Parts: sequence; structure tokens; C-alpha cells
Amino acid sequence: MIKAVLFDFWGTLAENGTYSPLRQTYEMFRLRIPFGNFVTSFEQVVMTKKYEDKTEAFTKALDLLHRTPRGDQLDKLIGLWNKNVLLATLYPETIEVLEELKKKGIKIAVLSNTPSFTGRDVLQKFDLEKYFDVVMFSYEQEMLKTDPAFFKKTLKELGVKKEEALMIGDSLPTDVKGAEAAGIKAVLIDRKNNREHPEKILNLKQVMKYLE
Repeated sequence: MIKAVLFDFWGTLAENGTYSPLRQTYEMFRLRIPFGNFVTSFEQVVMTKKYEDKTEAFTKALDLLHRTPRGDQLDKLIGLWNKNVLLATLYPETIEVLEELKKKGIKIAVLSNTPSFTGRDVLQKFDLEKYFDVVMFSYEQEMLKTDPAFFKKTLKELGVKKEEALMIGDSLPTDVKGAEAAGIKAVLIDRKNNREHPEKILNLKQVMKYLE
């Protein structure tokens, strides 16, 4: 029996305010490493530590990638990530589903790889914190969702067993594989219906079938 649902944030509960900030960052600096490798390196630096400001976070990430910002590149990068938060929106069914889960007595957690300059501000923007029993942000935990310990700590704080939890996310490498590595059943949310996966939903309302 499912007693807790764990949600990814970006691409699952909320839509980015601009086309993939990670992809745009990658393209802005014309990096020659594979995109997946870039994401791992960038998130490890920017999203597992609390920074005073975006300039410090991005400078350290670019140093690791052997890139020095030229001209106004750093300002553009900061503007890009600011725009992402400013224009972010919830998916139409997000609040309805969270409220229904609460009514059913299901515990809810949100798990997100996110920088310190994005995390809590976005939850407050949409008044979402009231729905979550546990909030797990990578910069607060000092680890990414690819670490099984991230999920195991979430279960401990929720007070549920791994077989009593369900993970919902839009990323196969982090949300699905990360949860499965911790022994948690995971479901891919694929809103465009263009990926193959045995456990897949097209919108959040379809989560309810896993609770029956």
C-alpha cells in the first residue's frame, strides 16, 4: 500500500519559465563535453552547496569546466536563471492533485536538484510548502538525487518504508533511476508522450491509479 508520494519539482509539478536553463547554459559556453557530463558537473558544483549569490556559484562551476566568462556572458547567465524562476508556472493539475493526496491522508514530499537561489523562493511563490510533509533540496542536503542516500533520508523523515513510497519525476537518470537505486518504485511523467518506459503517466492526475 502506498503511503507516501515523492515528487520531483521542475518538469513534474512546475514548468520552467524558460527553455531548459541547463541546456541554454551548455550552449552559451559551447562546451565540447557530452551534455550529460556537463549536467553532472554543473549540478554537483551549483546545486549541492549554499552560495551567497549567483555570481559565485556560476563562476565556480565554469572554473571546473575550464571556461572563463567573456563580455557580458555572466550577466546573461544570471538573467537566464532569474527569468526561469520569474516566469515559472505550475502545471494546471498540480494543486488539484496535491490537495487530493492530502485528503486521502497520503504523505507528500518534494525532491529537487536545485540551487540555493531558486529552491525555497519558488515554493513560496506558489504557496506550496503547506502541501509537503518533507522538502528535500539538493543544496540543503549537500548531495544530488542520483545518490540513493537522498531518497533513503526522505523515507526516514516521512516515516515510511521503501515499498510504501512512490516516486514521480520527468527525468529517467535522476528521478527514476535514483529512486529505483534506493529500492523505491518510480513512475516517469512524460507529458509529451515521446519516451518509452514501462511505468509512465502523461499527467499528474494519473498518479491516483497507483493508490488504488
